[in-house]
Amino acid sequence: MNTPPASESSSSPADQALISLRRIVKAVDAQSRALARDTSLTPSQLMVLKELAGAESAQPGELARRAGLKQATISILLDRLQERGLVQRARGETDRRTVRVQITQDGRQTLAAAPDLLQVDFGAKFEKLPEWEQAYINAALTRLVALLGAVSIDASPVLDVGLLTDLPSGTTD
Repeated sequence: MNTPPASESSSSPADQALISLRRIVKAVDAQSRALARDTSLTPSQLMVLKELAGAESAQPGELARRAGLKQATISILLDRLQERGLVQRARGETDRRTVRVQITQDGRQTLAAAPDLLQVDFGAKFEKLPEWEQAYINAALTRLVALLGAVSIDASPVLDVGLLTDLPSGTTD
């Protein structure tokens, strides 16, 4: 484990927590930028492609549930992925009201060229921790979310910085 710089050890506990939080935000932002540079995808778009690659096809609602996203968000993501030719939508054959989404060959190639998401590496390392430590970290993060007044902010397990316009109304920077 890396040790913090000496100047940090003299900081107040609140400052140390904010420094750690800022490092997390910077790590997520750097990963998002690298993904965008390499593939022109957001982490959420990449997650949708991964979900589609593992299935023959899926309905948008299924994708939203599996990716931990809102229905409105999945619709916007699918629109952008379809515009790029990475997914295609088709009406159901037996029920024309249903829509099925499939990944295209271009989508598979883009997915194959994409780097692993930060959460893949994190998840593998986190799973290796003892259960008590996983619970401790989750409890601390849940408490931090409450202290930041961020409980009502909708979030998926996809580490994505998102747009500032994604914040709920009444939230300030």
